[in-house]
Amino acid sequence: MFKQALAHNGLIAILRGVQPQEAATIGQALYDAGFRLIEVPLNSPQPYDSIHILRTALPDDCLIGAGTVLTPEQVAEVKFAGGELIVMPHSDPQVMRAAKAAGLYLAPGVATPTEAFAALAEGADVLKLFPAEQMGPAVVRAWLAVLPPDTALVPVGGITPDNMQVYLEAGVKGFGLGSGLFKPGMSAQQVAANAAAYVVATGVRRSM
Repeated sequence: MFKQALAHNGLIAILRGVQPQEAATIGQALYDAGFRLIEVPLNSPQPYDSIHILRTALPDDCLIGAGTVLTPEQVAEVKFAGGELIVMPHSDPQVMRAAKAAGLYLAPGVATPTEAFAALAEGADVLKLFPAEQMGPAVVRAWLAVLPPDTALVPVGGITPDNMQVYLEAGVKGFGLGSGLFKPGMSAQQVAANAAAYVVATGVRRSM
């Protein structure tokens, strides 16, 4: 199911700072724009409540997860809240193993080929290239020349509609979108407009 959700348009929404009372409205705006992967970083206010609300409000073909997951204990809390995806800024083996043992999809953060291969060995479903702005498309090309051919590499950090095309040409499978998509205080209408700009930049048109 994760591969299907990522293939929909390759865009992962990162709702850092989202409040539980707005989660459903913003989540619906993103779903309507074509997003099928949404994460709530755990350094957001009441993140487990927002994860639960999003999972309850949105259709099953939209995967809901948590970002900035740092401990195995947090993995358990995410699963209890209804989350299906663990996104990490790093590649701690204990957290990765806890995610896979819980039956959750896994997106660890990697910044070197050594980390990338180690994360794949732990069962990573996608590799989060983080922070992408420190590496760029040339690094993507170099990594994909040696990683397994079906590796899903997703840059996160500094991604804008203007620089997505060069990453796509380098072979990435998607993007994690943070403050360029959502910031605390934005209305659902603003988020929808930002989402539309990113969807257009990928060259993907949502089926009507």
